Amino acid sequence: MEHVANEEVKHLVSANLDENVAYLKERLGVGKSFDVIYLDVEYAGRAMAFFMIDGFVKDDILHYIMRFLAALDETVLQSEPLEKLLKTYVPYVELEKTNDLERIVDGVLAGPTVLLMDGVEYAILIDARTYPVRGPQEPDMERVVRGARDGFVETIVFNTALTRRRIRDRSLRMEYMQVGRRSKTDICICYIEDIADPEMVKKVKESIKKIDTDGLPMAEKTIDEFISGRHWNPYPIVRYTERPDTAAAHLYEGHVLVMVDGSPSVLIAPATFWHHLQHAEEYRNKPIVGAYLRLIRFLAVWASIFFLPLWYLLVTNPELSPRFLSFLTNMKMGDIPLFAQLFIIEVGIDMLRMAAIHTPSSLATALGLVAALMIGGVAVEVGLFSNEVILYFSIATIGTFATPSYELGLANRLVRFALLIATASFGLYGYIIGITLWVIMLARMKSFHIPYLWPFIPFSYRAMRDIFIRSPIPLKNRRPTILHPKDPDR
Repeated sequence: MEHVANEEVKHLVSANLDENVAYLKERLGVGKSFDVIYLDVEYAGRAMAFFMIDGFVKDDILHYIMRFLAALDETVLQSEPLEKLLKTYVPYVELEKTNDLERIVDGVLAGPTVLLMDGVEYAILIDARTYPVRGPQEPDMERVVRGARDGFVETIVFNTALTRRRIRDRSLRMEYMQVGRRSKTDICICYIEDIADPEMVKKVKESIKKIDTDGLPMAEKTIDEFISGRHWNPYPIVRYTERPDTAAAHLYEGHVLVMVDGSPSVLIAPATFWHHLQHAEEYRNKPIVGAYLRLIRFLAVWASIFFLPLWYLLVTNPELSPRFLSFLTNMKMGDIPLFAQLFIIEVGIDMLRMAAIHTPSSLATALGLVAALMIGGVAVEVGLFSNEVILYFSIATIGTFATPSYELGLANRLVRFALLIATASFGLYGYIIGITLWVIMLARMKSFHIPYLWPFIPFSYRAMRDIFIRSPIPLKNRRPTILHPKDPDR
């Protein structure tokens, strides 16, 4: 594959090897960085040079190539040496020639090895690189009882392979991009060309091309913040997944994936509110069991948002409570105001969550015991919390943990806290107006021009039925119409 620049190349490869070596030594920091390797070699009577990064290069492959070149006769490379090396004497599958020294610098820093030869105005990029990588283990956030145990890893080539393993469609496309003026981060746009809406693919690619920054330190999260907009809106407009089977299922629906090198999380675009409430476990069981699990999950999510503010409303306004719910309001208020109790326990749970993240696994059990004793026992005895506060807050917290999407769960917690403040400030009107504003906010959101609450707003009976009831796979013979798939039938 030849690199043909559309723009004028600022630094061309010279026929003088010494000039090329001097330039690359300066740009790559040879001698300043211990892991940048420069080899001065001679094969077939011609002076050559290798540049590579220690730790990225496959030693056995490079050793084999060097042995092959060392065995060449001096007469072999007297005429058309570049073409002979590319087609015959460099035995490797991923070769590319280029005459751009800047591209060579970026290439070497990304992992490939460059081979320069005296008297030739081109260089050969040998993509014999490897990255330190962990095994494709099952993601902690998306575990299933039965099903595949592999998950995406931090190397983009591994992730594309895991996806192709499940989708052998000839129209599956993996388009390569780079983002970041300094980081040159590799990005892959993945979609099935015969299914995905071309306009959707175009919008995703254009939004990524517009990113202008020096690097992507947080990988896919940085991409998300650039393409999502609405920076102060906590709700995610793309879905994250680390499961190849979940990614494949969305590709078959017509979604577009964004894979970022260095991250095991893949972005799924577009994504509605309801996409964040789906989980692979529902499809690993019989349809009736999956429908039951989905119903329980929905109840848990709604409880995580509305239950605690509603309970506070009924406790502070007992006349609003129906007779059959009177047990909710029978409680001893305690010395600390109820709102203050709820505020303290909300902040305290977040402190415990952050402490659990930073606590070594060997000490996690000890942290759990401390939290149980501190919140469940001592705090009640000293009068900091009432038993009812701990009970009902636990129900809301369980609903948060039952939310499949970590990002959606955190957003719902902020909404719950805002509803609690509105209810404490304005009573019943605050609770109703708060919920109304929340629905309006979600209804106004769009994910790549797809309504965030579809199929609830705008309403679609067939799609809404599939959301609330886990339909048998043989009956799901139509792709989501809102995605405008080129092939609407499954």
